[in-house]
Amino acid sequence: MDDAVEYSIILPCFNEEGALPPLVAEVVAVFTGLGRRFEIVVVDDFSTDGTARVADGLARANAAVRLVRHVRNCGQSAAVATGFRAARGRVLITLDADGQNDPNDLPRLIERLADHDVVIGVRARRHDSWVRKMSSRIGNGFRNFVTGDKVRDAGCALRVLKREVARELPVFNGLHRFLPTLARYQGFTVAEVDVNHRPRTTGVSKYGIGNRAFRGIYDCFAMRWWRARAVPARRFDLATESTS
Repeated sequence: MDDAVEYSIILPCFNEEGALPPLVAEVVAVFTGLGRRFEIVVVDDFSTDGTARVADGLARANAAVRLVRHVRNCGQSAAVATGFRAARGRVLITLDADGQNDPNDLPRLIERLADHDVVIGVRARRHDSWVRKMSSRIGNGFRNFVTGDKVRDAGCALRVLKREVARELPVFNGLHRFLPTLARYQGFTVAEVDVNHRPRTTGVSKYGIGNRAFRGIYDCFAMRWWRARAVPARRFDLATESTS
C-alpha cells in the first residue's frame, strides 16, 4: 500500500481499445473533481486488439494510469485479482472497461463506504437485450437460493471495497461474480446502490448464456461448500507479539 494513493480504480480489459480512452478520461475527471489521490490500474488480459498499446499510451500521458499485462488470457476474475494485487490504494474500485458502468456513480458508492466494507452497484435500467436481462434475473434468483445470500445484481462490476476485504477473498474463476457473497461469508458488511447503466458504444460483449450458465451453476454450489467451511476474518483478535 502507498500512503500517497487513496483510491485504486481497477479496469480489467479484454479487447476494449475503443472504450478505454473515454472511460479513463471520465474516471480522471471524477476523481480530480473530488480532489482525491488516485490511480487507475488497467489490467490487460492478453487482448488481441490494440488495448495494450492504447493503455500504454494513456499511462505515458498520465502518471496516474498504470498498465499491468497478462502473458495469456486468464479471464475476468484473474484480471480483477491481478488488479487487487497491483493496487496501492486504501480503497479498491472495480468497473467494466466497456464503458457501460458510469464513473459518475462512484462518489455515491464511496460515500456509503463510511458505514460498510463493500458497496456494490445495482443496474437500475439496463441497456441490454431482453434475453440477457431475463437470464440475469433467473441467474440471480438461483444464485441467491443456493448460496443463501441476497444480491440484487451479481453481474454489476461497479464495486467499491476496503483493502482489507480484498485480502480475505479466495481467488478462483468466478471471483468477480461472487465478490459480495464471499465478503459476507468473511463477516464483512455489504451495501447496494442503484447505478446508471449505459449502452455499449464500441466493441462486443464477451459474455453470453452459453459461457455463463453452466459455469455459474457450478460456482453456486462451490459457494455453498465454501460457506460451510469459511472462518470469518473478523473472528480473529490478534494479541500483540511480545518482544521481550
